[in-house]
Amino acid sequence: MKSALYTHEHAQSGRKTGLPRIEVFSNQYPNYEITIDIPEFTSICPRTGLPDFGRIRLRYVPGAWVAELKALKIYINAYRQVGIFQENVINRILRDLVSAVRPVFCEVKGEFNARGGLSTTIAARFGKEPKIGITSKEVT
Repeated sequence: MKSALYTHEHAQSGRKTGLPRIEVFSNQYPNYEITIDIPEFTSICPRTGLPDFGRIRLRYVPGAWVAELKALKIYINAYRQVGIFQENVINRILRDLVSAVRPVFCEVKGEFNARGGLSTTIAARFGKEPKIGITSKEVT
């Protein structure tokens, strides 16, 4: 059943908002995983204007590029002023990170604090998760 309280504009909110660029640098090593934990993520509910709080975890296996952490922090902190649903947050971060870094694999997971007795966990993935680690050929 549709709710008249939520509009198409609410659902689209924040999906195309301009955000700082995720800068990258060239990767120096093959076949490893990077995990970034963001324990104090905040954004704004597009309908109520109230803040959403949560933890975001980024996991990726870099290809040619690695996300520069200060630029990533500035990008993530920009969400504090963005009205966007939690589901769109996770999918937007995945889209923007994949676009910037071009990883082999990427997962973005959001664990959002309870509101009204419900907490939400949302995960979105790109690519097939590879087995990571060095091979005997790479040991010198």
